[in-house]
Amino acid sequence: MRRNVSVFVNGIMAGVLLAIGCAASMCAESKALGAFLFSLGLFAIITFDFGLYTGKAGYMALKPPLYIKEVILTFFGNATGTAIGGTLLHVTRFGNSFAIKASEIIDVKFSDNLISIFALAVFCGILMFAAVDGNRKCREKRNYAGALFSAVVPVMVFIVCSFNHCVADMAYFFISGCSHAAEAPVYFLMAVIGNAVGCMAIPVMKKLAAKK
Repeated sequence: MRRNVSVFVNGIMAGVLLAIGCAASMCAESKALGAFLFSLGLFAIITFDFGLYTGKAGYMALKPPLYIKEVILTFFGNATGTAIGGTLLHVTRFGNSFAIKASEIIDVKFSDNLISIFALAVFCGILMFAAVDGNRKCREKRNYAGALFSAVVPVMVFIVCSFNHCVADMAYFFISGCSHAAEAPVYFLMAVIGNAVGCMAIPVMKKLAAKK
């Protein structure tokens, strides 16, 4: 029980940090700068060992089935964190400006077709696994410059390319004041599944290649 609470709470903090990352990204004058500032959210999550759905989903391909429970708890913690962080940002003096920008982002994402939503989420998942696992492997080798590069660059790429990250998009959704709420369930279902598929793509392919 204590472990479950810890996983959930760590998930909440990760969600709050991504909401802050979304706010920083929207404040930037250029998309590249915004992508860089957003990436600091993931860097903080990794540094403080908080739990992020897209940081854990890839390991479902490598760990026992019981691990899926941890991933699910992490996801709901992330959702709670984005709701807290996004709502608090929405009610600040910057809230109206944030809400307009976040609504524009949500409008584009939610109006997309299902195949596109899924595919863009898969690409994001691949990048997120590369970021988290790459950072882990670099830290094990005490390659701290590589660890920083691994944590920042893949995230910048998915932001610049406007790939779909289910947790970050939840943050935008709550910052917008839950704009386009009717379309949210379908969008997030496809994004969550797509992210999971993308996150597991690298470990599954590596596992299959190792068997040959």
